[in-house]
Amino acid sequence: MSRLAAAVLVRCAAMALPLLVAACSSGSKLPSAQGYVEGEFVRIAPEAAGRLVRLDVVKGAAIPAGAVLFALDDRDEQAALVEAEAQKSAAEAQLADLQTGKRAEEILVLDAQRAEAEATLDAAKKSYARNLTLTDKAVSSTAALDQAKADLDTATARVDAARHSRSVAELPARPDAIRAAEENVAALTAAVDVARIRLERRQRAAPAAGRIDDTYFRIGEMVPAGQPVVSLLPDSGRKIIFFVPEPNRASVHPGERVAIACDGCAAGLSAIVTSIASEAEFAPPVIYSTQSRAKLVFRVEARPEGAAASLEPGQPVDVTLAAE
Repeated sequence: MSRLAAAVLVRCAAMALPLLVAACSSGSKLPSAQGYVEGEFVRIAPEAAGRLVRLDVVKGAAIPAGAVLFALDDRDEQAALVEAEAQKSAAEAQLADLQTGKRAEEILVLDAQRAEAEATLDAAKKSYARNLTLTDKAVSSTAALDQAKADLDTATARVDAARHSRSVAELPARPDAIRAAEENVAALTAAVDVARIRLERRQRAAPAAGRIDDTYFRIGEMVPAGQPVVSLLPDSGRKIIFFVPEPNRASVHPGERVAIACDGCAAGLSAIVTSIASEAEFAPPVIYSTQSRAKLVFRVEARPEGAAASLEPGQPVDVTLAAE
């Protein structure tokens, strides 16, 4: 090997960076970068404060979507739901009463009153006919006939009134009264729904399958509203973070597949680039050496696919970019 070739190799080795290693030969077009796995944790908290009465998961446990994570004291919410349901039932009964008219017992009373009025009318008709005959024969006075006629008219009016009362009893209430009762039922139905939702929210379930990263409270402790009780790392909640130097920015595009490698990992891992920062930044000190921290780089995020989705947050990886 010539002295010039050896000097070139030494210079290439000295310029190798932990983040980006460009090939020294002009024919290599596959630059690589160092990155790491970042977790997108979901911190699950109650919407209202309460005492923790149940913690159904432990740190490190794998859980399916919908699994119950924890529960707060819900005695007040249960009582509120029972009260709301009772008020709704009373309003529904009132509406049904307005829509169906009077009860069967009340109808029987009206039927009896109509029968009594009809009997009185029948007697008044007979009395009037008898007095009319007697008046024609000059046996009864005209005053007696007039009284019999008045009694007949009164009895007729009472029968008409009884018949109308019986018909009205079968009619529902006025439309405006029924409408008001219907609106009351709708409002109380909504109140029941709100009470049920508040009760259901006293316990929280996993929004996705994943692993419990940590728990922050113990049973019996008071949990403030909005304070996380459980931290969940969803199965799909991982992304690869790496940085591309400004000269290589044009070679990376969203949707592009990059190769992933790490210590002890299986071969053939890959990820899909999802986003590239629109503005450059200085190289992070944890990624670059002291000599290269002044260089501008672009942050790139990639979504791991296949077996790469099981990489652990914080795990360092080597990212190989596609050929230019």
